[in-house]
Amino acid sequence: MGIEQFDVFVIGTGTAGKSVARECVKEGLRVAIADKREFGGTCANRGCDPKKVLLGLTEIIHRAEKMKGKGVTKMPEVSWSDLMEFKNTFTGAVPAATENDLEALGIKMYHQSPKFLDENTLSVEGKTVKAKKIVIATGNKALELPIPGRDLPIISDDFLELEELPDSMIFIGAGYIGMEFAHIAARFGVDVTMIDAESRPLNNFDEDMVEYLQKASEDLGIKFIFNAQVKEIEKLQTNYRVKADRQGKEISVKAKLVVNAAGRVPSIDELDLEKGNVDFSKKGVIVNEHLQSPSNKNVYACGDVSASEGLPLTPLSSQEARIVAANILNKNRDKTVDFPPQPSVVFTLPNLASVGLNERQAREKAYDFVVEMKNAPEWFNAKRINDDYYAYKTLVDKKTGLILGAHLVSAEASEMINMFVMAMCGKLDCETLKRMIFTYPSWAGDIKFMV
Repeated sequence: MGIEQFDVFVIGTGTAGKSVARECVKEGLRVAIADKREFGGTCANRGCDPKKVLLGLTEIIHRAEKMKGKGVTKMPEVSWSDLMEFKNTFTGAVPAATENDLEALGIKMYHQSPKFLDENTLSVEGKTVKAKKIVIATGNKALELPIPGRDLPIISDDFLELEELPDSMIFIGAGYIGMEFAHIAARFGVDVTMIDAESRPLNNFDEDMVEYLQKASEDLGIKFIFNAQVKEIEKLQTNYRVKADRQGKEISVKAKLVVNAAGRVPSIDELDLEKGNVDFSKKGVIVNEHLQSPSNKNVYACGDVSASEGLPLTPLSSQEARIVAANILNKNRDKTVDFPPQPSVVFTLPNLASVGLNERQAREKAYDFVVEMKNAPEWFNAKRINDDYYAYKTLVDKKTGLILGAHLVSAEASEMINMFVMAMCGKLDCETLKRMIFTYPSWAGDIKFMV
């Protein structure tokens, strides 16, 4: 057989990859797509969506716990196995549905990670293919721990497939993945310990807001060990033992299960990017303002795998995919990236949400700004659900009255932060916000009192 030729070859079937492939094939191009895992990507199969399904039941547990003696007389009985069956109704059909959709569009599918042979040639499933344009949209994967026993812990993918929960768990890493899954486990009665090399959890979020979330986590029974570098994981008869160096002193913790939540890295190590003359860094595939590889103009990267300024978030993946497709198809729309304010949420209970600048960043940019910060459990929306943590910090430019940043901790912070995004994108100053009529009593209505 001869070498098969394509106009566009997309590597990765998540949000970004699917979007580029669909738009290109609808414009009459010959398109192929490949994935080494089940089609549909991380978010739908083993990330945001199934995680949020699990969160839904823990929200009920959390609310019931808070309302005990205030109308709730008995905690609801919960079943992890029933919850996992419900979760599977969201994820089970994704791979087949994705493939059926792509097949109906006439997109050629490959079920393997391709390797570059040269700038326009790939090897996949034992075949050699050529493409005029190659799009890398492989996302991120769990960071492998460089320590003895690295193969012993599970990762977030495995957590989402657990048939039952153990009595105790150790999470290595207190970033957003670790914190989210630790909260889920703890609310199901698991004894949770978190170990992190930093001095606090969620190092990329506002320190004051994280402090409130840490206290809420400790109230839940989660134990934290900070400034500890994990050195080894051992399998004992019935437990695992994690050894760590804590400021020169060896410590060890035992549990029934260990979760590697130390972070995620670009999924590029199987692509042989060097042979394709595609430059990359620890952040991913290096791209210019067109999301194009500067070293190989025939290659684009979008989504979590691109080393762009975009956060590793599904909505950003969609936006980057539109930019890539516009460049390939020469569409009459934006062909360069211009990232708007990007909100980020930690789906713990309470939620932690953030958008815009923190105080350090605002000072570095020489803004003259005012900070509003408060923990307001006495405000109606928190008080009516008996919640102890309802905190906010906002940064407002003194000169313009525009919001520079907002950082929230609350039961509904993941929804409230969107109001701040709208205000920032729409360049609505604080006085304009205060004059708006919002529904009362609602969480969104509270933002007028935070600026």
